[in-house]
Amino acid sequence: MQLTVHDVAKYFNVSERTVCRWVDQRIIPAYKINDLFRFNRAELLEWATARKINVSPEIFESPAAEENVVPSIAESVKAGGIFFRIKGADKKTALKNVVDIMKLPENVDRNFLFDVLLARENMASTGIGEGIAIPHVRNPVILNVKIPVITLCFLEKPIDFGALDKKDVFCLFTLVSPSPRVHLQLISKLAFTLKNPNVRKVLEKPGTREEILKEIEKAELTAGFARNPKE
Repeated sequence: MQLTVHDVAKYFNVSERTVCRWVDQRIIPAYKINDLFRFNRAELLEWATARKINVSPEIFESPAAEENVVPSIAESVKAGGIFFRIKGADKKTALKNVVDIMKLPENVDRNFLFDVLLARENMASTGIGEGIAIPHVRNPVILNVKIPVITLCFLEKPIDFGALDKKDVFCLFTLVSPSPRVHLQLISKLAFTLKNPNVRKVLEKPGTREEILKEIEKAELTAGFARNPKE
């Protein structure tokens, strides 16, 4: 979905004049189409997350007519797995080691996945601050996976990921999705969930797999992204 200046102003609770100033200063990702500015929802969320800018929960909503239920963050992490002490002295080596252990279908070309993840990082770092990065491909459909997976990896040693806050990254949430819509929903919810202080705390510890998943599930319930299984 291509958002308008009015949409962006509403989601960030600022005036349209402020949004236009951001565009003029080239500090917000925008596209000029037929003399009007349009914005990509996923890019906006990445931009806001990296700069710790609060957004309205409305930005996570998708049209009711959309098909396919998007799984929770916890479900996607369970599918992708949680791994500890991943080696890598730099971004390139760490990403290669992450791709090598990801739980993916046999028909997925891991070398190609690594190349597109690295290309995405060369465009702009996926480091969102506080030692966390969300590596993902720009166009999710190119991998032809059937279900979304989020692989959580803790690095043996923090590395420079080019994050805006200049902090070295110690954990990576690598996201692979079957469609642009699922990709958008998951990366949006993941970025929002990672703002939860309890989730941050269990990641910094780091906690056990069970402890991490429990805090993610609780954070999703609090944010309204998942229903309580007892209901």
